[in-house]
Amino acid sequence: MQEQQFFEERLTKSVGQFDITGKTLLMPDMSPFGSRLLTSCFRAYGVPAQVMPTYDGLELGKEYTSGKECFPCQVTLGDVLYYLRQEKERLGSEFSPEDYVYFMPEADGPCRFGMYNKMHRLVLDKFPEFEDVNITYLSSTDTYSSSMIMPEEKSKLFRRLAYVATIISDVLDRVVWRVRPYEKVPGETDAFMEDALQEMRDKIESIGESRDFNALYTLLEDIVKRAKKMMDPDKPRRPLIGIIGEIYLRTHPQSNQHLIKEIETYGGEVVDASLGEWFNFVAYSNLRDTRRKWTQSWKKGDIQGMFSASRKWLDYQIEIKYQLWRQDQTYARARKHLDIHEDHRIASLENRLDNDRLFNFDIGTEAAISIGGALEYVHENYDGVVNVFPFTCMPSTICSAILKPILLEKKVPYLDASYDGSIQPNRELAIRTFMYQAQQRQSRRNQAKKG
Repeated sequence: MQEQQFFEERLTKSVGQFDITGKTLLMPDMSPFGSRLLTSCFRAYGVPAQVMPTYDGLELGKEYTSGKECFPCQVTLGDVLYYLRQEKERLGSEFSPEDYVYFMPEADGPCRFGMYNKMHRLVLDKFPEFEDVNITYLSSTDTYSSSMIMPEEKSKLFRRLAYVATIISDVLDRVVWRVRPYEKVPGETDAFMEDALQEMRDKIESIGESRDFNALYTLLEDIVKRAKKMMDPDKPRRPLIGIIGEIYLRTHPQSNQHLIKEIETYGGEVVDASLGEWFNFVAYSNLRDTRRKWTQSWKKGDIQGMFSASRKWLDYQIEIKYQLWRQDQTYARARKHLDIHEDHRIASLENRLDNDRLFNFDIGTEAAISIGGALEYVHENYDGVVNVFPFTCMPSTICSAILKPILLEKKVPYLDASYDGSIQPNRELAIRTFMYQAQQRQSRRNQAKKG
């Protein structure tokens, strides 16, 4: 009984939402642009956040897990263990675990991601020197509100800045994917964008709490214009490949073994599902849930419940309108100079599910937007779809089961790319075969256009 109480206390008091002002916030690396711009948003509001080195501690992550966990759980656990060990070695007796807070967001639903921070707590507690490193999170249940980890007067303003920074990171990704396959000098795009990322980080931190979004948009336009000059206009357009799947695996290059570059090596141009798509989906799902709660309250005659649901419904409507407004602003400023691909609207993805015949948004998880996203790619005449996910991932396995026969019927090349840290011997062959099929599809489409 005492042991049970101890674990309950550790999983509630040492994993929670509390004011992180002045603490060093440790951010796992996921999206190269997105993670770094998010830490800059925290820094703009007085939180010295930093992105931890990634993948160096993978063996540590595997050592303290059973192998049944989701692969991103092992990667992120390894990252925080490796970083804290390095910090303790660097600082020696001056190392103070109370100065650090590990940031691991969560989501509800059947995905195992919602339990990462609890499991990481149990593992950190195996090391007496790391017991006082608290874990905090933002959750999809309240659309990743920051009101519990920052002073109230800052939290809403921080969230708006963080959302715009996320959309900017999506645009920067799309600039890379549009320019790099057609660059004049190999490697020039990556080198330039590394410097551009630092420029954007500095700008976010310098504008601080003023939230001068126009300054960010102006810098973004300048970056896009400079990047476009690196393209060789004489290079023919490549087959267009759309990526869907689990958000961590498809955005973390080390975990997916640099899949996007691999596809580019074999002649493709890639568009990966965005980070903004996920945040818009969470807001959209919460709106649907609120509507359902209102209906339930109406059937019960619960006036107070109807009133509460109505207020939340209005809040989510305003939030969604705001997010789409900012997203459209950001993309419009970039698309004035470069024809990057626009992001999907969540309502459009739901419509692709054929009146819930293929899947239902009420089930939740990324399967909803992955299935809808793949079919939207097909509608937009992409030449192939890749589903990227951790080995044994339930939502992505559902996607595969639904999409394979549909895309086969539509004659659209499809590839499952699952990862667990090992190197599959036939991986290169599978990608090359897939790209050959995509090139054949592009050739047929081009011939059809000519008549």
